[in-house]
Amino acid sequence: MIYTKDLSKSYNGTTVLNIEELSIPKGQSFGLVGNNGAGKTTYFSLLLDLIKPTTGNITTNDIVVDQSEDWKPFTSSFIDESFLIGYLTPEEYFYFIGDLRGQNKADVDALTSQFEDFFNGEIIGKKKYLRDLSKGNQKKAGIVAALIGNPEVIVLDEPFANLDPTTQIRLKQILKDLAQKQGITILISSHDLMHVTDVCERIVVLEKGDVIMDLETNPKTLKELEAHFASNAFSSAQEEE
Repeated sequence: MIYTKDLSKSYNGTTVLNIEELSIPKGQSFGLVGNNGAGKTTYFSLLLDLIKPTTGNITTNDIVVDQSEDWKPFTSSFIDESFLIGYLTPEEYFYFIGDLRGQNKADVDALTSQFEDFFNGEIIGKKKYLRDLSKGNQKKAGIVAALIGNPEVIVLDEPFANLDPTTQIRLKQILKDLAQKQGITILISSHDLMHVTDVCERIVVLEKGDVIMDLETNPKTLKELEAHFASNAFSSAQEEE
């Protein structure tokens, strides 16, 4: 469904992402992990045509994302709070997104009502603008907004950040249901190795823009990832000495 070929992104002669080939099939829950600067957000930004590639391309359903907008109707995302409209209330924002995606207010209300426990009474009906919500509540609103309109692909950058433990557990169940029960392709990045191994059936590790591990998740994956990053930390410490 999503195919990356000879993709690179450079700034001022410095390459920050270089992926020769990467294929993500329909319905896969796909995790992207790596340290700061590994290229995770760069890859998602290229996937969403927020920035242009230096070389290569990404196709979704055979649509080259930086050459056509035909992928937009079936793709949704929440990268950070810049995706929100701060002067709207959550309800106004949900209806705005719904209108863009061909959903009426009843459709949107039916969807958002399924996430009352996720909102924990802090989002709907509070007469607060999005800009006045906490970072965690902004994240909740952005994630649920990304579910409006029956998308086939959902892209979430650091979805667990700023969420309390109860909400993180609920979010993991939401993401699992979307992939396993509804066949939606889920792409997430996260610094939290435990959460990403809980949610994703496949995990790719980026390091300085390169794919260095591509794992099918199994009971040993978390330890394997932890060993990899622990080794990196040890190597960095030796270099500093």
